[in-house]
Formats: sequence, structure tokens, C-alpha cells
Amino acid sequence: MSEVWAKWEGQVINGVFPLRRLLGVSDHSGVFLSDYKARNLPDTAIKLTPANATGAEAQLAQWRAIAALAHPRLMRLIAMGRCQLGGLQFLFVVMEYAEQTLAQVLPQRALTSAEVREMLLPTLDALAYLHGKNLVQGQLKPANFLVVNDQLKLASDTVRPAGAPRVSIGLSSLYDPPEAKNGGLSPAGDIWGLGITMVEALTQSLPWPEEHAGTTCLPPTLPPDFVDVIQRCLTHDPARRPTATELQAELRGAPVVDVPRAIVREAPPQAAAPQEPAGRHSPVPAIAVTVCLMLLLAIWVGLRMFHGHADAARPTSGAAQGPAQAPAGAPPVAAQNPHTLLPALPQRAAAAVSTKSKESKPSPRPGASRSERPAPPLADASPSVVHEQMPVVARSALRTIHGHLKVAVLATVDPAGNVSETRVENPGPSSYFARSAKEAAGKWKFAAADGQDSRQWLLSFEFTSSGTTGHATPR
Repeated sequence: MSEVWAKWEGQVINGVFPLRRLLGVSDHSGVFLSDYKARNLPDTAIKLTPANATGAEAQLAQWRAIAALAHPRLMRLIAMGRCQLGGLQFLFVVMEYAEQTLAQVLPQRALTSAEVREMLLPTLDALAYLHGKNLVQGQLKPANFLVVNDQLKLASDTVRPAGAPRVSIGLSSLYDPPEAKNGGLSPAGDIWGLGITMVEALTQSLPWPEEHAGTTCLPPTLPPDFVDVIQRCLTHDPARRPTATELQAELRGAPVVDVPRAIVREAPPQAAAPQEPAGRHSPVPAIAVTVCLMLLLAIWVGLRMFHGHADAARPTSGAAQGPAQAPAGAPPVAAQNPHTLLPALPQRAAAAVSTKSKESKPSPRPGASRSERPAPPLADASPSVVHEQMPVVARSALRTIHGHLKVAVLATVDPAGNVSETRVENPGPSSYFARSAKEAAGKWKFAAADGQDSRQWLLSFEFTSSGTTGHATPR
């Protein structure tokens, strides 16, 4: 299917929307990177579908109705219409450009329980909004969970009225509810798709339907705290599935941190101790208390003497002092960023190693010359590079990287050393990182070269989960 759609790259829809690059395909549509200069939108996405002679006008009318919706968690539809390519009739819809989809993340890693809970909040908010207007999303699956400016949004070009018949434009899949073959679209069908998506997000695998038993077999790696809610979402009886509003209420009352909750039980009441008759007191408790006090006093005196000797022997040099104490009232390290979703242990370990390496290096002598002091690390050590600019990417996007992701940008440099033109030579697997690298490449600065009209440099950027590096190579 990619080859079928890729042949349209470079075409311009109705003289306005260029098909710059194919972003993705399905069994019935293709999505391209485009722009809308009249609206000052440098990046948009345009979806093309073959025009059905009987349903084209109804689809365009539905897209116009969706464009009038206003919800921050639904993809915004910008324009729609008809077009012709190679003698074939198509419908098109222009929408916001998404840097990433959940379908692109899951082949790399599963989401944590906390990430899924955070994903559910905006998802359920959008679904409750649609269902309240008697609308349904219609195709809830990982490819329709999109990230726009670091915010989760649901695809909206599939939205249709509840009860509308299902149009046989695509193959049935596990994301479609069991009742799909006999009925129309319903809010309960969205909840089924949400349940399947949660399983896939948490385990990178799909559940196995058991049609005769009326249940769904869940993967054994599914976190236990999600089993109940997913089983209810995937019940074969649509009337027994929870609504989006009910799930919202449950989620807001659930813990959002993946930490086992301690079970606190109230201690049983103690039986009253029998009272001694008046005037009869045993001497044993008093003796025991006296002995304990004497032992504590001896330990305290010993500790005071030990610390006194230790303080006298401790060096007063600032280089030998321990780490500085946190200011009074400062939160503990583990609580300083309550919104961090991924485990913080690797980051803290890296920070500890960095701190240790810094402390192990001797500080410069007061009289040391500048050349003797260690130079700060640079992204590129070439003397021809005057200024480097690393791509600015969302931290949530870096978390999805396993290993290294490389992007190469060819920069044309004028005699003054400014980048006059950039072209992505190797975009890598992600258009989001390629776009960020291209934007950064335009801000590099090189040494002036008199007598040379222009020259080219290949800027190679490498993205990892911990950050970004880059270097320049002359062409």
C-alpha cells in the first residue's frame, strides 16, 4: 500500500496543499505531510480517501460538522474537499500535524501503568464529550492516539453519529467490538476499542477473544491493577461495559503512582491490664527503669566523646567537606518532580555518576592559566564551527528512544557563515525528530569564507533517551 500512495508525493492538491511526504497508510487511505501557507501553518497533515459516489457528500458534511467541534483533546480539522489525482477522484481532509502516534511508540516499548493512567484522563475526557453529543470516535486504536505539541489528542476525522451504520471501508479488526457485525456505531464500541488499546499499550500484545465463552483472554503480563477495568471494557455484552463518565470517576479516585500501597489495619483493642491492689507495688519495674536510664546515659556520654574526637580530626578544607545540605523546607529528592512518569532510577544513577566524576577531578590551582583548565565539552570541535544548535525536542519523545536515532541534514552555508538552506538527507524513522533536526540546523553558524560563494556541511544529529548530540562534516 505504501508504494501505491507514495507515487503521489510531490503533487499539489487543488493548487493549495502540497503532498510533501507520505506519513502513513491504511487499507483505504493515505496521510501526507503538507502545509497551508494561506493560514500560516508550516506543517499540516492531509488525508486522502477514494471518493465513494454514494457516500462522498455525506462524508464531507460529517467532516464539516466535526470541524465545528471545539475540544482540546480532539484533532482539529482545518479544511476538506474533493480532488483528482491521475484521473482518480479523492476526498481530502486537512488536519493538525501530529509529531507521534501511540502506534509508533509501542513497537519500541510498552507504557508504564502510570503513563497509561495519564493517557486515559484526556482520552476519557474527549470520549465523554463526544458521547454527550451522541457522537462516537468510531475507530479507537493506537494509530488514532496522537501527540500534538506534547499533548495527547484523539483522531477526529472518524467521528460519526451514534447509531450510524458501519461503512465497510476497512477490514474488521480486534479493535472493533463483537456487536459490530450486526449493529451500528455506539459509545460502548468506543469503550471496547479503549480496552483493547490499554492491553496493547501495557503488554505490547493483543488479547485473544473467546467468542463462545463471551470473554476475552488477557495476556499474563497485564498489570493486576488494570485487570478488572479492562475485563469490564471487553465484556461481550455492550450494555455491561462502563461508560466514559464512569471510568473518569474511577480513574480520578485511583492512585496515579506505581508504588504498592501499604495495607494499614486498625490494631485490635488491648485488654485492660489487671490493676494492682492499692498499696502493693512491685519493685521490679522501678529497678528496670533505673537500669535502662543508666545505660542510655552511658551510651550518650560515649557518643559525645567519640564525636568530639572525630570533629577534632576532621579537616577543615572546603574540598574535603561533604555534600551541602538541602535548604530548610525543601522537598526530598524523590518528591521534587511528582509529574515524572518513567522510572527515575536511571536518571538518578547517571546524576550520581556525573557528581562523582566531578568530585574526583582536582579543582584548578588558583594560579593556573586558562590553558591548563579543562575546557567545557562541545558538540563539535571543528574550528570552522562558530555556533552549534542542538534540536529542541520534548522529553516525552526522548523517552520513547531505545538505543540511538540518527538524523542527517545537509546545510548550505553562505560566505558570511550563515546557513542559507537546509535539506534532510537521512530523516531516520521519525518525522518529528527529523523536523527538529532541520530547524536546529538552520541556526548553526560557521566561520566566514571569503572568495567562496557557498559551501555545504553535513550536520549529523544523534538522539538518545538521555539527550542529543551533533557534529558537522564538510562536504
